[in-house]
Amino acid sequence: MKAKILIIDDDNSLRRVLEYNLQEEGYEVQAASSGEEGLYLFGQSQPNLVITDMKMSGMDGLMVLKSIKERSPDTLVIIITAFGTIDVAVEAMKAGAYDYITKPFNRDALKLTVKKALQFNGLTEENKRLKSELSDKADFRTIVGTSKEMEKVFDVIRKVADTEASILITGESGTGKELVARSIHANSSRRDAPFVAINCAAIPRDLLESELFGHMKGSFTGAVKDKIGKFQVAEGGTLFLDEVGELPIELQPKLLRVLQEKEVEPVGGTKVQKLDVRVVSATNLNVDKAIADGSFREDLYYRLSVIPMHLPPLRERRKDIPLLIKYFCGKHGREKVAFDKDALETLVMYPWPGNVRELENTIERLLIMRNSDVIGIDELPEKLLENGAKGSAVIKLPDEGYSLEQLEREIVVEALERNAWNQTAAARFLRIPRHTLIYRIEKYGIAVPNTK
Repeated sequence: MKAKILIIDDDNSLRRVLEYNLQEEGYEVQAASSGEEGLYLFGQSQPNLVITDMKMSGMDGLMVLKSIKERSPDTLVIIITAFGTIDVAVEAMKAGAYDYITKPFNRDALKLTVKKALQFNGLTEENKRLKSELSDKADFRTIVGTSKEMEKVFDVIRKVADTEASILITGESGTGKELVARSIHANSSRRDAPFVAINCAAIPRDLLESELFGHMKGSFTGAVKDKIGKFQVAEGGTLFLDEVGELPIELQPKLLRVLQEKEVEPVGGTKVQKLDVRVVSATNLNVDKAIADGSFREDLYYRLSVIPMHLPPLRERRKDIPLLIKYFCGKHGREKVAFDKDALETLVMYPWPGNVRELENTIERLLIMRNSDVIGIDELPEKLLENGAKGSAVIKLPDEGYSLEQLEREIVVEALERNAWNQTAAARFLRIPRHTLIYRIEKYGIAVPNTK
């Protein structure tokens, strides 16, 4: 695509010379005889580069420069000025001009200056593009998945990352809640500040308050010096409260106050400290049940969950299991290791109660104990063979219950996927008439890909 250049000059002969020379170089050139006309054309065509004479009747070049920079700060402007008025050119450079050329100018010098300006503009645009791609993709590298369930998770991260809203991530143990919290932080404007994680279930109750909020010397036995808490450590960044559902009920009012007032008072202290911290929390508890039985404050829940996020268990996104296996093989330095068809199918069908964490531990163990670079079904742990190969994931339901319609939909989708979306073969596999299968496809709105 040709670069677009706008020339603004009230000297007709000079304007025509500029236009001819730049068109000869292959640029798309527009020309204006006044600053006012030039700004009108600028608004219409959004050129890559503007070349304007400094001294013109009416609106001069400096006024044109400032107006363009107000409208489009990234647009490059080259100033033409008479020899002996370099001080004017310096003023233009301070106002944002990319470069200047003096009259009378050498044709080759003009072409070189224009070429450098457009190369600089191209590098700037490429840098923006790369930064945008990095923002969209790089920080999802440790979260593996292409299933529709994970695409929903990625979409929420993109939307909420650069806000100040508190986020509560729910999901079973091992689903990757901390990875998501880190991704939210990495995609936010706080990315250069600390990400601090604390597991509320792993710290003794009598020490948790001090860990969160800090303490003053002498405030309790063993407090031999002042200590700053995790909230202060995370100043300017993100604090991740893992297993927040395990927070003792007596500490919940203080956490609520910290979140509401954005200030913290250390244990034994008398002065509050202002905070600039974004809080992301996570729990694997049934929050509604915890609120109902009085073990978790409802007002704290609403303060923590301005944006609620739910991570699906691995059994609900089986499509991602082969990708995860490949990722874990690479992570542990065994990119060339593969699984035969039966072994891979067994791994996909296993219900994975420990979710992604259990899958990674299993893959790491198999990589260490393997007999060759192709792992067969006979090398899998016994529990996988008992529960995975025969499709027991279909009948091994979670303790909290499961939707029959969702289960039926998953079975239909899996049958179609196994049979390359051939409806006749899938119906035969499910041992139902084809018209019954078609009814189920329409009932559940299953999108059948075009396989032609």
